[in-house]
Amino acid sequence: MLGPSGHLDTFARDNLPPPDQWPEIRLDGFDYPEWMNAGVELTDRMVERGFGDNTALIGNGRRRTYKELSDWTNRIARALTEDYGLKPGNRVLIRSANNPAMVACWLAATKAGAVVVNTMPMLRSGELSKIIDKAEISIALCDTRLMDELVACAKESRFLKQVIGFDGTANHDAELDRAALNKPVRFEAVKTGRDDVALLGFTSGSTGVPKATVHFHRDILIIADAYAKEVLDVTPDDVFVGSPPLAFTFGLGGLAVFPLRFGAAATLLEQATPAKMIEIIETYKATISFTAPTAYRAMLAAMDAGADLSSLRIAVSAGETLPGPVFDEWVKKTGKPILDGIGATEMLHIFISNRLGDSKPASTGKPLTGYEAIVVDDDMNEVPRGTIGKLAVKGPIGCRYLADDRQKDYVNDGWNLTGDSFVEDDDGYFHFAARSDDMIVSAGYNIAGPEVEAALLKHEAVLECAVIGVSDEARGTIVEAHVVLAKGAEPGELMVKLLQDHVKAVIAPYKYPRSIVFTDALPKTESGKIQRFRLKQKPSA
Repeated sequence: MLGPSGHLDTFARDNLPPPDQWPEIRLDGFDYPEWMNAGVELTDRMVERGFGDNTALIGNGRRRTYKELSDWTNRIARALTEDYGLKPGNRVLIRSANNPAMVACWLAATKAGAVVVNTMPMLRSGELSKIIDKAEISIALCDTRLMDELVACAKESRFLKQVIGFDGTANHDAELDRAALNKPVRFEAVKTGRDDVALLGFTSGSTGVPKATVHFHRDILIIADAYAKEVLDVTPDDVFVGSPPLAFTFGLGGLAVFPLRFGAAATLLEQATPAKMIEIIETYKATISFTAPTAYRAMLAAMDAGADLSSLRIAVSAGETLPGPVFDEWVKKTGKPILDGIGATEMLHIFISNRLGDSKPASTGKPLTGYEAIVVDDDMNEVPRGTIGKLAVKGPIGCRYLADDRQKDYVNDGWNLTGDSFVEDDDGYFHFAARSDDMIVSAGYNIAGPEVEAALLKHEAVLECAVIGVSDEARGTIVEAHVVLAKGAEPGELMVKLLQDHVKAVIAPYKYPRSIVFTDALPKTESGKIQRFRLKQKPSA
């Protein structure tokens, strides 16, 4: 039973799944007031608790205290409601790289009662259009350095009416910044219910058609009060650093929600390469790192060249499974723990994790307090320990897709089926086996093969293609495209680069095929369906 709502625009609540398709939600131990605004809890409330002078955000050469962040977000919230007509429940898209201004916009829109959709700067107009149409987004806030794709999208959109620029640098010199500058630093946040929708996290299915995962104000606090408190034991002395985009719920938790919930500091990098992360760790003495195994490999190599990572007390690895050798080498070289965990956009953040003093190489760990995980067969029967099966999870957060028939695929008999195959060992530790669907997970990014295929097929040189994931030492898995060329097109290095550049221009660049195999024909069934499993059995290029 949902609590009261402060939304005037009821679109998000109206498009929740039917009650009988919800997972079982277990809220024991997670008690919040009936009326609550997550944006207030992470800013104004922290000032009230005495953290006003603590550093909250570090980025673009500046430190900002909790008091400054509270004032900044209140001014933006006033501008959004008074100058741009934002109403509680309206969906607001934010397009930006990781920087303090993006966090400020997210918190301000949340205070104003909006349902926020954070998006990656790499998305192209076609990808943005799908998101805008699905969530019926009318207002977008965009870093002025990234306006082109969104403006192009707005010209064709029947929903997007306003694209408002903000300055992602430290200059505060764009339309939204100027509007906010004239506002008082006090803002009476919208009285939202704890069960009001605060966030839509978009995720690609294996088909490439985006799904919107729905998260309430209470959910944003739950991930901090569960994972960050129990596993990380965050204190106000902690300094967070990481590479995941804030548009990913993994990044939003690790680089905004977790530090701000406990009076700690977050460092934000627009280009979070391993080299830049090392520089930040050394400069600001970062203590908690969030990134994928790929980056930890690079950081280990940098240590051999003299990099000083001694300030880190915890390294968190997620996005893809952490190989045992990386675990062993990290612990050996740093003397500090590296904690593997698994989360999902549908579950908002990590729900199974290794812990300080309780971790196992090549293991994902055990469920957090408040969560239960089992491994099941196709009929939802729990399989014996040591047997591979589908991972099923219950907890205080669960999958709620926005108006999507795929809800029935993710939730079965009250359990969330994450799409991962796992094994539970005799000691209760969970071990990742494989993705259960055709999703390719490369360096922590989810990539849908059919979406890459569609992009390739838009090139006149491509007659047919099939995309698979193949093992790669550096990235875990890479996208490999098997391509049948059109008559007259010549295979070779030049064609490889031509097709790779084409894909980067059509969809987000990280999705491009790092390997392209030219072939005369693709394996097919008698009915003409491509047999991708046979491509996976062949040695890759």
